[in-house]
Amino acid sequence: QGVCVLHDLLRGRIEIDWRTVDMQVLVKADGLPTYHLANVVDDHLMEITHVIRGEEWISSAPKHQLLYEYFGWQMPALCHMPLLRNPDKSKLSKRKNPTGILYYQRMGFLPEALLNYLGLMAWSMPASSPDSAPDEKFSLQEMVEHFDLQRVSLGGPVFDIKKLSWLNGRWLRENLTDEQFAERVQQWALNRDYLMPIVPLVKSRVSILSELGPLTCFFLSGELAIRAEDLVDPKVPLEILRKSLAELLEDIEEVTEWRKEAIGELFKTLSAKCQIKLRDFLRPFYVAITGSPTSTPLFDSMEILGRDLCRARLRRAQELLRP
Repeated sequence: QGVCVLHDLLRGRIEIDWRTVDMQVLVKADGLPTYHLANVVDDHLMEITHVIRGEEWISSAPKHQLLYEYFGWQMPALCHMPLLRNPDKSKLSKRKNPTGILYYQRMGFLPEALLNYLGLMAWSMPASSPDSAPDEKFSLQEMVEHFDLQRVSLGGPVFDIKKLSWLNGRWLRENLTDEQFAERVQQWALNRDYLMPIVPLVKSRVSILSELGPLTCFFLSGELAIRAEDLVDPKVPLEILRKSLAELLEDIEEVTEWRKEAIGELFKTLSAKCQIKLRDFLRPFYVAITGSPTSTPLFDSMEILGRDLCRARLRRAQELLRP
């Protein structure tokens, strides 16, 4: 009956009509607790004092409050943070933007810059003086010293890769000596662990070492300079290619281990479904992943590049081919 009243550290008083709160199974038939019961009991036993979580959990807070009341326990203070958004204001999702940490590592973003940028999401460093704007570049230690929940904004922070790239550039120029820059490049991609799997793919394809550059540049690149017409192939009808890209982007999420064998099975299944010979079917995907219709073996290359970067390149191809 009536209204559930919650107190949020950022939002103040929140009222939710009890009629909008659905019934909740707490213990399943096999005796195992469901999330909400386990969450409340676990937090209580760990003596959690503050729960800081995303705003999508506000709707679950009445259930948690009831459970704390039923058990006779003190409920932790709640703080619901705003969700990260895409530039179009939609909720940040890997279906629209890369969210895997390995993508940003493979692209060459410095961990310090990414951490700095995430710190800017819905929060800002205090200005050093009343007449100056707060600096957007700061270290983790500086953030720890100045962070205050009360400075968090509820305006829906936008995750903008262009802004992240700008900030990353500042870190590269302002914090690294030439020697340190060279070391970071080596750690990023010119290291033995990354290069050794590439060697068997290229050694039989070159006659002189200078041929390695064009053949392997896609391994050291982020977004490839391809056009829609580069992806079009007479043996793969455009509508089939569009549907195949959409299906592939869905299917790669189901691959438990990102290995060439599993990747190959995805393409073989799709080509059979489209009734197109695998060799012909793969050409547009060679272009999407490597930037060229002929390159090192596709499945091996995709394994080395990693799921996150491959997803981003396939999504780019999908965008280029939109009607």
